[in-house]
Amino acid sequence: MQEFADRSTFDDTYLTVLRTSDGLYKDRSSKFFYFAFPVKTEDEIKAHLHELRKKYYDARHHCYAWNLGKDNDNFRANDDGEPNHSAGDPILGQIRSNNLTNILIVVVRYFGGTKLGISGLIQAYKSSAALAIADNEIIEEQLKSSVNIQFPYLAMNDVMKLIKANELQITNQEMTLTCKMRLEFRKGIEETLTASLDEIEGLVFTNG
Repeated sequence: MQEFADRSTFDDTYLTVLRTSDGLYKDRSSKFFYFAFPVKTEDEIKAHLHELRKKYYDARHHCYAWNLGKDNDNFRANDDGEPNHSAGDPILGQIRSNNLTNILIVVVRYFGGTKLGISGLIQAYKSSAALAIADNEIIEEQLKSSVNIQFPYLAMNDVMKLIKANELQITNQEMTLTCKMRLEFRKGIEETLTASLDEIEGLVFTNG
């Protein structure tokens, strides 16, 4: 059976926020309600934005930024009617300066009657985003992969040893004469795990 490398060397971790956080930042009578959400898909992002627009339907601006994935190549910043680059980019800047991903930050603004100017807006949205992060908790998560395996019952002992030794998570299983399982694991061990599965007699697997 293949030996696994030192897991501390795996490049399969990322930083994100633990939970939803929210609060209020004020500047010269304008109110900035801020929110941070842990997210993994664009559908989740759309759902959060939809709910906030329903709840704060009378707000002038719903500005936001999000980042998905470990490579920082799937992101968006939206000024929602504020001057170009005065809202979405400062929010995104706070996400990046904290090396966060799989996160959505939304800042809902109610205009208070006094114009803040471009620099004032940038500072207000930057501060609101920073507070949304500070009021949360940054955690380290792992990128995950999964595999579907099928094996004869006689191979159960070898399979369970592999699962225990490598902290694999069984997300689905069917136990008959031919056993089926879906396993989830950290992405960094994928190559070596595949080699170990190949060594178990009678076992077949498909990724995903």
